[in-house]
Amino acid sequence: MDGIGPSPGEDDRPGGSRIGTLNEKPLHAALKEWLAEDGDQFEVPVDGFVVDILRGDTVIEIQTGSTSGLERKLRTLLKRRQVRLVLPIPARRTIVRIDEPDAARRTRTSPRHGGSVDAFREFVFLRDLLGDANLSIDALLIHETELRRAHGTRRGRRGSVREERHLVEVIDCLSFHHPADYLAVVPAGLEEPFTTDELARSIGQPRWMAQKIAYVLREMDILAPTGKRGNAILYRRNVGE
Repeated sequence: MDGIGPSPGEDDRPGGSRIGTLNEKPLHAALKEWLAEDGDQFEVPVDGFVVDILRGDTVIEIQTGSTSGLERKLRTLLKRRQVRLVLPIPARRTIVRIDEPDAARRTRTSPRHGGSVDAFREFVFLRDLLGDANLSIDALLIHETELRRAHGTRRGRRGSVREERHLVEVIDCLSFHHPADYLAVVPAGLEEPFTTDELARSIGQPRWMAQKIAYVLREMDILAPTGKRGNAILYRRNVGE
C-alpha cells in the first residue's frame, strides 16, 4: 500500500470511501481510479489489513513495487476471500528529467519494453500462493511516464533516481488464474524436453529470466524436471497429467 487515509478534496464514491489517500503515489492512485466501479470501497480494513479496493467480498490489491513483502497479507486474505492482484508492467516508458528548468527538460523513451514474462519477477515471491483458487493476478501492460532526478554516487559519478511514476494509458491486461495461464509463457512450439537455455531463446529473453520462469512453474508443479542433458536440467510440461 502506498498510503492510507482519505485525501482532502477527492470525490466521494458509493460505499462511503474515497479513492484518494494521503501520500499515495501517482501511479497507484491512477490505477485505482482506472479500476474503480460503482459500489467499491477504498482503503478499508479487511481481516486485519487495509486493502486498496473492496468490491463485494472480493479484494483488489494494486502492487506497484515488489511483491516480496506481500505473501503474509495475501495468505490471510485468501483464506476467506477472492483476491485480485494487479501488477502494472511498463510496456512503454517515457523518462523525464525533472532537475532542469521546464524549457530544458529532456524527455526520452526507454528502449526496454516489458511484457507478460516480467510478471514472473514478482511471481517468484508468491510461488507458494500461485494456483490458489481464490487468487487471480492481472498483469497490466501500461505506458508510464517516469520522473527522474540527478543523483551523485559515492564515487562521484552522476546517476539518477526515480521520483515518481505516472500512468499514461493501460495498453493491455493479461490475466493469470488457472495453471494453464502461467504455463502459456512457454511457447507451444517448444519441443520437450527443453532446457532453460532453449526456453530463453524461444521467448527472446536472457537465461536468468528463463530460470525464474522454470523455477516458478516447477514450484507450481506444472513444469517437471525429467533428467539432464550434460549439466542442464531438462523440463516437460505437467498440466493435465
